[in-house]
Amino acid sequence: MTLLDAVVIGAGQASLATAHALHRHGLDPLLLEAGSSPTGSWSRYYDSLALFSPARFSELPGSAFPGDPDRYPTRDEVVAYLAAYAERLGAPIELNTPAVAVTRTGDGFVTRAGDGREFTSRLVVSASGGFGAPYRPNLPGLDAFAGTVLHSADYREPAPFAGRRVVVVGAGNSAVQIAVELAQVASVTLSSRGPVRFMAQRPLGRDLHEWLHRTGVERLPLGRLLRGRTVRVLDDGRYRAAIAAGRPDWRPMFTALNADGVVWTDGAREPIDVILLATGYRPQLAHLADCTGPNGRSALDASGYPDHDRGVSTAVPGLGFVGLEGQRGIASATLRGVGRDAVHVVRRLAADVRAVSPVGAW
Repeated sequence: MTLLDAVVIGAGQASLATAHALHRHGLDPLLLEAGSSPTGSWSRYYDSLALFSPARFSELPGSAFPGDPDRYPTRDEVVAYLAAYAERLGAPIELNTPAVAVTRTGDGFVTRAGDGREFTSRLVVSASGGFGAPYRPNLPGLDAFAGTVLHSADYREPAPFAGRRVVVVGAGNSAVQIAVELAQVASVTLSSRGPVRFMAQRPLGRDLHEWLHRTGVERLPLGRLLRGRTVRVLDDGRYRAAIAAGRPDWRPMFTALNADGVVWTDGAREPIDVILLATGYRPQLAHLADCTGPNGRSALDASGYPDHDRGVSTAVPGLGFVGLEGQRGIASATLRGVGRDAVHVVRRLAADVRAVSPVGAW
């Protein structure tokens, strides 16, 4: 069986950035992608999604985002950019090939795919990102609710919800963006444990990401401190104005659900047609459930999250991660952040296997 330099799990933004970094170290990766295209989760997001960062701060290493660098690219533009990046990268990608199990061996790793094939490699980088598994909180009475329950991962556009009573659960960027869009055709309440907190998208006339870049804040090791916390909603003023006008309105998190609807904090009961959970995602790391290091330590902790030091496994030599929320900094799970993290992780992994020195760019 051929011993590969590296197997990269996934073929989205984190995986493509990882493959680029591996190439620069003279290593040839194989990418295993569960989906049908090398665009990660982007092709599955809702139709109106637009980036909250300008194109110039939404690029992968070695390839500028085409068009006006100060615009905010749409979902479809990101999908096209990633597909073109993958083609230019030239790394072999096995589509419709989910990784189901990774085991450590004396020579490196064996990664088993869903179709039964096995791939041996010196290194494995799990770069399926932090958006593979929609998080559905265990809300009181959710199982008894007879209406429609869906996650924002299932939402595409507002037309099917016209005239319906909808509660959107969440207080992040996606929750607010979806709720405001739905409020154009439906009666919508945004409900969360705390009020929506906003942050100006263009303070002092410049995009926030430019300030983060100029000041170096985005490179500070703040990831672990921020992981799991609700991020402020970036706003140019329209979302704050929409909520202030009651389209949608905001209410504290309901106390329970029943068959017909919700019970609000004041005890009032209201019939509801749809509960839309904009409650984020968790990493999809089931393929590492049985991956252990030489001393028997698992790659994952008791909660299913990887034990790692800035993306390098502390339990399993030769195993790395790219694309996790808060992996190294506030941008680790974003288009602008995965490239820096991939360089860091690959440099450390390559040193461990005495790989060749970095070669030139494309």
